[in-house]
Amino acid sequence: MAMTGLATGSHPLQDYDEQHRPSTRQSVSSKICRVCGDEIGVKEDGQLFVGCHVCGFPVCRPCYEYERSEGNQSCPQCNTRYKRHKGCPRVAGDDDDDIEEEDFDDEFQIKQQQHHHDDPDHKNVFAHSENGDYVQRPLHTGGAFSTTGSVAGGKEIEAEREMYSNAEWKERVEKWKVRQEKRGLVSKDDGGNDQGEEDEYLMAEARQPLWRKLPIASSKINPYRIVIVIRLVVLGFFLRFRILTPAYDAFPLWLISVICEIWFALSWILDQFPKWFPIERETYLDRLSMRFEREGEPNRLSPVDFYVSTVDPLKEPPIITANTVLSILAVDYPVDKVSCYVSDDGASMLLFDSLAETAEFARRWVPFCKKHNIEPRAPEFYFSQKIDYFKDKVHPSFVKERRAMKREYEEFKVKINALVAKAQKKPEEGWVMQDGTPWPGNNTRDHPGMIQVYLGSEGALDVEGKELPRLVYVSREKRPGYQHHKKAGAMNALIRVSAVLTNAPFMLNLDCDHYLNNSKAVREAMCFLMDPQLGKKVCYVQFPQRFDGIDRHDRYANRNTVFFDINMKGLDGVQGPVYVGTGCVFNRQALYGYDPPVSEKRPKMTCDCWPSWCCCCCGGSRKKSKSKNKGQRSLLGGLFPRKKKMMGKNYKRKGSGSVFELEEIEEGLEGYEELEKSSLMSQKNFEKRFGQSPVFIASTLMEEGGLPEGTNPSTLIKEAIHVISCGYEEKTEWGKEVGWIYGSVTEDILTGFKMHCRGWKSIYCSPESAAFKGSAPINLSDRLHQVLRWALGSVEIFLSRHCPLWYGYGGKLKWLERLAYINTIVYPFTSIPLLAYCTIPAVCLLTGKFIIPTLTNLASVWFLALFLSIIATSVLELRWSGVSIEDLWRNEQFWVIGGVSAHLFAVFQGLLKVLAGVDTNFTVTAKAADDTEFGELYLFKWTTLLIPPTTLIIINMVGVVAGVSDAINNGYGSWGPLFGKLFFAFWVIAHLYPFLKGLMGRQNRTPTIVVLWSVLLASIFSLVWVRIDPFLPKQTGPILKQCGVEC
Repeated sequence: MAMTGLATGSHPLQDYDEQHRPSTRQSVSSKICRVCGDEIGVKEDGQLFVGCHVCGFPVCRPCYEYERSEGNQSCPQCNTRYKRHKGCPRVAGDDDDDIEEEDFDDEFQIKQQQHHHDDPDHKNVFAHSENGDYVQRPLHTGGAFSTTGSVAGGKEIEAEREMYSNAEWKERVEKWKVRQEKRGLVSKDDGGNDQGEEDEYLMAEARQPLWRKLPIASSKINPYRIVIVIRLVVLGFFLRFRILTPAYDAFPLWLISVICEIWFALSWILDQFPKWFPIERETYLDRLSMRFEREGEPNRLSPVDFYVSTVDPLKEPPIITANTVLSILAVDYPVDKVSCYVSDDGASMLLFDSLAETAEFARRWVPFCKKHNIEPRAPEFYFSQKIDYFKDKVHPSFVKERRAMKREYEEFKVKINALVAKAQKKPEEGWVMQDGTPWPGNNTRDHPGMIQVYLGSEGALDVEGKELPRLVYVSREKRPGYQHHKKAGAMNALIRVSAVLTNAPFMLNLDCDHYLNNSKAVREAMCFLMDPQLGKKVCYVQFPQRFDGIDRHDRYANRNTVFFDINMKGLDGVQGPVYVGTGCVFNRQALYGYDPPVSEKRPKMTCDCWPSWCCCCCGGSRKKSKSKNKGQRSLLGGLFPRKKKMMGKNYKRKGSGSVFELEEIEEGLEGYEELEKSSLMSQKNFEKRFGQSPVFIASTLMEEGGLPEGTNPSTLIKEAIHVISCGYEEKTEWGKEVGWIYGSVTEDILTGFKMHCRGWKSIYCSPESAAFKGSAPINLSDRLHQVLRWALGSVEIFLSRHCPLWYGYGGKLKWLERLAYINTIVYPFTSIPLLAYCTIPAVCLLTGKFIIPTLTNLASVWFLALFLSIIATSVLELRWSGVSIEDLWRNEQFWVIGGVSAHLFAVFQGLLKVLAGVDTNFTVTAKAADDTEFGELYLFKWTTLLIPPTTLIIINMVGVVAGVSDAINNGYGSWGPLFGKLFFAFWVIAHLYPFLKGLMGRQNRTPTIVVLWSVLLASIFSLVWVRIDPFLPKQTGPILKQCGVEC
């Protein structure tokens, strides 16, 4: 296999964003311009100025004139060409603009193609698409209609037709023609070529938006919002009752319970209100292909760099990493636009050799996947599927080739297993490579940077002689005395390496155990990121995490369905979902710390009727700021022409390769007027921000990605080694403002938070077929340690300067988004009141006290209303989200289990780490597991995290026994107050039941519920038996007692 040696030592379419687009029919009485935000003003006759007579889109006269002179001369909403108003200067094409067009309702707006108006009979009309949307097409009067150029070539036509039978295809085109005739756009007598009609139909289809927003039905979401408001009101009255009616006989217990309830109420508000605007999204992959993959033209889909991160191949099996890499190499995307970078932060020769074997196996696996269109494209999971793999397979050689491929994969697994077995015992002299040279990473904490390029344009071809995606092994330099920042530092190294070697504008990061389950997942993301309007403002597209190997009942809520299918959809309707660390496609410019494109407001118009001091106050600072920015323009910035932006609408660029303005990162240039000084200062600021690498700095200025012309591959490898050196980030803004942000073990939350503070928007994409799938720890101890790490990261963010409670108030973070981020960093602290609240029932049962005094009728109403509102909220939430009630209940259970164990330890560990500098770890001791399916589920590992919940279960069970025995002793009157105490005690036990089940293991397959009830009933029966004393004779008559010595 050919590969390079190991090296040691980066036509915008005018689609109208439906999210920011105003409603279809605007009232002409609106007085605010939807472009610049100023007042619209009136015409000479005193009537409100109306720019577009078709849809009445509110626009002021200056914006209207600017659009006619500098823009595409069309209405931003309906794309109808603006007519000239009296008193406005003429522009080219005004003479042809004399035909009234009919009014219409616009649902989804698309790019208006540029048409020449040489033909006086030519005019723009609108036609229905298949789903009822309107598309603009040319109509020539006086003859059969035709098209002036096909948007989709023969390849797309055939691909579209293959989806239907001949009869279905003809019926679909005929329906489209009928809609044209109903609108009067063509007559029934019009002749025409059938192929031309199909071309025009596909042209209209290609101009449709690449995605659309699907709001939750009002019949589902409105009752949900009403119940939330009702619950908030009821909660207020309930807390008022609890505060004003203290239990004086148990005052400490009452005070603790009230404080806990107030905290729970605040936590509920933080969790609930970011879910106020849930939405779903739908993508159109066929339109993406029609628009960017036309036959006979270069493929215009954007390149993507894939990042796979791993640390220790002995803990993260190489066969799993290999499957992830193979699924990436076989992705349904142009081969020359895919590069896969594997970060080995453990400098392991085992992973290096495994990737070499993986690259060799990929030469046969990738063409097999694409030839037979199999899913998923990770061989381990494809061959283990228990489905009919012959379904939809028509190739006669499929069965034979599948058997051969399965045999080759089994041989590949044996080779990987041999490498793993060899790596178990390290030689005293260290590892030696095949050419006899020592492995540079023998000392994992002191080694040079390493880069190995497999496959790609200069590597081996597949067995059919076709090119394969590039595969790159990266291990950054590590030296003693340097901070390496764990995963965040490794990801930042991958950003720089990929910028130097390929510089794709988009990056997709995956954990080593998350493979592509859907080969079209990248295309799903491109529907948003390549949207001409929305894409420029999107920092990342987050996919939900789905998992394999979880038991059917999901005992420990590993699927996290409530978070991914409820909370994330709610955030998508605000400013976007949080970044969860994997399965995310990034905009490279957002990771560089740039702000999103901002809209430039036109200066307000002034006139002589206003006093001069008013003009100075209103416009002076604006002019001063403008001149200041002009003086700060550097030589480097002059190479990249500015983009004209106006309220989110991009105008045509006069050049290519443009990027954000350099003044966004220039500092301290006041007083410099000379061009040379300004250029020098700009270069120094770039180095201060990104590090001393001219190649990398040049790549950051290329918004569309790609490498500069005439680059030497050997030089790029040397530069890539330089940018992963351990001292490269010193005195730069890496980890502070650029790349993955340092300061927390959950760098994902922090990185996404910084982007949202700058004004970026994120997108949540949840396709029907899961985009990615991974593995999750399914036994109790491993699950608790995973939750501990997440909670510890949240505590670190809470105690840092990036805490959402006080960071970024001058930015563009929306309030509901801020509430969501506050909830992500304060939830571990809920463990303290939760632990106290779960202890109170047992204390009440043991002492005979209760936190609630005698209930009045009014108080009973508030209690009942609170419980009913909680139930109604949950039911309606399940209704609009589609989450099952079992998933919701498992989530509630693990909220308590994790809250009284992992979250509690995370709070104290985080406080010790941040305030005292003490870093504590919890060791895990494992016992053998069964070799059956889900055998790991019953694996028991002792850890200190198990102590608090175990204690809670024991004291609540003892409390139940003590309370029942006390009621038996005291008679009928004591049973009434007991029921309230027993309810809370059983609430705690029910939530901790999965923990108890995991604690007891399989127990010879005896159901845990049987053991639990057996213990409870045996204890109660024993106490009752002692109380009754059936074997002692009962005395009758008066009881005689001795009254004295001489009685």
